Amino acid sequence: MDESTGLTERFEEHRSHLRSVSYRMLGSLSEAEDAVQEAWLRLNRSDTGDVENLGGWLTTVVSRICLNMLRSRESRREDAMEAYPTERVVGREDTVDPEQEAILADSVGLALLVLLDRLAPAERLAFVLHDLFAVPFDEIAPMIERTPAATRQLASRARRRVKGAPAVPDADLTRQRRVVDAFLAATRGGNFDALVALLDPDVALRADKAVGPTPAPLLISGAVTVARGAMAAVQRAQSTQPALVNGTVGLAMAPRGRLFLVLAFTLEDGLITGIDVIAEPERLRELDLAVLDV
Repeated sequence: MDESTGLTERFEEHRSHLRSVSYRMLGSLSEAEDAVQEAWLRLNRSDTGDVENLGGWLTTVVSRICLNMLRSRESRREDAMEAYPTERVVGREDTVDPEQEAILADSVGLALLVLLDRLAPAERLAFVLHDLFAVPFDEIAPMIERTPAATRQLASRARRRVKGAPAVPDADLTRQRRVVDAFLAATRGGNFDALVALLDPDVALRADKAVGPTPAPLLISGAVTVARGAMAAVQRAQSTQPALVNGTVGLAMAPRGRLFLVLAFTLEDGLITGIDVIAEPERLRELDLAVLDV
């Protein structure tokens, strides 16, 4: 086995971990793959003969790459959907399977990706590496040029923003979650009758104009009418997950980890009596979103 083959095999042993770190940092599978490939290129250009812990070395490298990508994204926020430019490796796919990304996002939690996207780059790195991958603060600190104590504070602040606080008791959240989960399952599965059964006969749905396709806010009412509208959003429902929305259970739709719209529900006696579909950027920014643990 030559040296090049051995290095490739050692890198492949860590690829899955590096992609997991990168995806949670960036919220985009294509960007995560780019970060991992850049880490591979840097490994090939580096002398790692004295490196005892290659996995730790690679995690540091890919984390710094992701941090630079996040900072670049912050400076050109209007172009955040564009992939980060990097060299390509022979055999690297230029497109990412949307189904593969949806599966990965579902396993991570879209609500978490949305909330991470709201953190500053240094906060995001500190939280992801420490809370999700158990990297010690003294190893994270040099990556963001902070002291371990300051890095701990960044992670703590990020944790508070991500976790949030429910506005109702856990028992009520559990009941809300049961109804919202059923709504999402019926929408994803195209089960019209199950969806109608969850809606109050006089349910009202309000959607702001950014939802489209109408140029003005939309108001529809009645279980059958609202259910028909939901059936038209089956594809969108694939990139939707439950989240805490202003302290109660709602749904966040976030293709590629970027918040697109939110559904806030009003429930009475186990039935949905109101749905507010929010997509206007200024309204989305005002929402208090958090990961749902119940």
